[in-house]
Amino acid sequence: MVVLHQKVVVERWWRCSFLALILTASLGAVHGGDVTYDGRSLIIDGQHKILFSGSIHYPRSTPEMWPNLIVKAKEGRIDVIQTYVFWNLHEPHQGQYDFSGRRDLVRFIKEIQAQGLYVTLRIGPYIESEWTYGGLPLWLHDIPGIVFRSDNQPFKIQMQRFTAKIVNMMKSANLYASQGGPIILSQIENEYGTVESSFHEKGLPYVRWAAQMAVGLQTGVPWVMCKQDDAPNPVINTCNSMQCGTKFKGPNSPNKPSLWTENWTSFVEVFGGKPYLRSAQDIAYNVALFIAKNGSYVNYYMYHGGTNFDRSASAYVITAYYDQAPLDEYGLIRQPKWGHLKELHATIKSCSKPLLYGTQTTISLGPQQQAYVFKSSSTDCAAFLENSGDMDVKIQFQNIWYQLPPKSISILPGCKNVAFNTAKVTVPSNTREMKSQIQFNSAEKWKVYREAIPNLDDTSLRANILLDQISTAKDTSDYMWYTFRFYHNSPNAQSALSVLSQGHVLHAFINGVLAGSAHGSPGDKSFIMENNVKLTPGRNYISFLSATVGLPNSGAYLERRVAGLRSVKVQGRDVTNQSWGYQVGLLGEKLQIYTASGSSKVQWESFQSSTKPLTWYQTTFDAPEGNNPVVLNLGSMGKGITWVNGQGIGRYWVSFHTPDGTSSQNWYHIPRSILKSTGNLLVILEEESGNPLEITLDTVYTT
Repeated sequence: MVVLHQKVVVERWWRCSFLALILTASLGAVHGGDVTYDGRSLIIDGQHKILFSGSIHYPRSTPEMWPNLIVKAKEGRIDVIQTYVFWNLHEPHQGQYDFSGRRDLVRFIKEIQAQGLYVTLRIGPYIESEWTYGGLPLWLHDIPGIVFRSDNQPFKIQMQRFTAKIVNMMKSANLYASQGGPIILSQIENEYGTVESSFHEKGLPYVRWAAQMAVGLQTGVPWVMCKQDDAPNPVINTCNSMQCGTKFKGPNSPNKPSLWTENWTSFVEVFGGKPYLRSAQDIAYNVALFIAKNGSYVNYYMYHGGTNFDRSASAYVITAYYDQAPLDEYGLIRQPKWGHLKELHATIKSCSKPLLYGTQTTISLGPQQQAYVFKSSSTDCAAFLENSGDMDVKIQFQNIWYQLPPKSISILPGCKNVAFNTAKVTVPSNTREMKSQIQFNSAEKWKVYREAIPNLDDTSLRANILLDQISTAKDTSDYMWYTFRFYHNSPNAQSALSVLSQGHVLHAFINGVLAGSAHGSPGDKSFIMENNVKLTPGRNYISFLSATVGLPNSGAYLERRVAGLRSVKVQGRDVTNQSWGYQVGLLGEKLQIYTASGSSKVQWESFQSSTKPLTWYQTTFDAPEGNNPVVLNLGSMGKGITWVNGQGIGRYWVSFHTPDGTSSQNWYHIPRSILKSTGNLLVILEEESGNPLEITLDTVYTT
């Protein structure tokens, strides 16, 4: 039992009225049309706001899914939808833009607007986001003298051009709040503070330039920089963390509000890694604490994660993105996370008046207990009673006794009755089930095409060095062949092969026959494949297939990253600097045999009882009845890529097990909007020796 201590510490966002008057006179409230801010919160149409936001990324779902996702967010008491802008998706080739389908940013924002929610637009244009190359288009790599995210003129020219294009597109559609639209915040750059020191004297000038450039575009709404303690005025520095209530240093000016741009609802998953499961109680506790400490905007990253379609995921990241968010990969509500946070939002909103306009008093209730009390009048009061300890405690507040569970906050809208406790979940949990609808267990249902193994004589691109895969393949494929000839004169057929690679996966072929495979892991930038291989007397053709599983997405000097083979030794002899032949991508990719038209360009064969590496599999299926999400169970496969009706539904890597021996992801989402009622074309590229006869098409249910 902990008894109330009489020591009172007064803290408020205007805690020094004299200082506040000086700051107001010199700086004033920052105006952005209908959106302004001061030291307490954003001000929209003249009203201070406490806002709850949820990240939903338009290209990680389909336009047909957007309305339902936004409706469910709104039902969860979300006020704002936050999204990045994906530069490499919109400008895959310099000067050639694409805003169609899943890329239709304007349509997405208008859908949000139609449902009465606000938007935070994180333009970046570097975004990280577990998106390949951090969202930067690979063609930037080839601009002479460029250094990404630095006080570097070639990069700044391109960054400003794309940022201005997005801003002007939003203005043309009247989407900024200053025009009557839903966008209330914009973001420039992304977590630059984590790498700024790596750029030395080129870091801070870049930050100042980026802020000035963004503000100069005159969006009419405030700009933010996350994880950027030195964000120049009037740009607001914001927090990204799971615990911004304790870890955020706070705004770098008393005239700026406390904003939390990324509250991670789980964490990104990688192939071979165990999922991180964050509880609804932990999220709610940290949100309540942030609000109690004068926070006024909390964004959940992600509220809906979605799917990394095609080859969009960054290095080693699985296809399902933030599946443990309040809305799962398919847009289904995940309980109790969704419901518990909904109740939290409603409770905090009921305290809006004292929170936004009252004076805050912090009262010690014990060694690990305290009360955050907000009063705006004799009747308007709200209190947050916190127990940061690991045991239940009984505390006295305003002559009333309260029981506080460990690591929890009780919210008292009238400073008397507990309306919500972060550790007490009243929402029933639900579970997700996959029900098999179609089994592809008949060999007659499948056709196969064996990918050709090229040798040196088949290649036209040659070099006497090992080429970098990233700068050579230019993100047109995950795959690149390295081929050479080796003359074997030893009477011993067994020879040692040693390869150092900075790709993610490597397959070695000797005279067209698989001789070994190896792969790296998310924590290693390189790996070594060492095998004893069988060579024939005389000339041998050695071919290596190097595969990247997404490009890197974070860190300084991204333009310097390399992938692929770095050194090769055969029988102890270094053959790194000899004549090599190269082929970017696979023949099946070049012919687009995963499409209806491309499929006819090759000779498909009947399925045999045995499976071989580098095989394309093709079949057709009818769409399951109903509206439940559709998924492909690839638990019997190894590693590869899948397409349905020509649409890439992502990479799979079932054979890369987590430490407990399970696959990182077995089920792969097929959005219903890409399905026809009958005759859907399924094509799978399998690198290893997976068994397609055990694949099933399932539908997803929650109970």
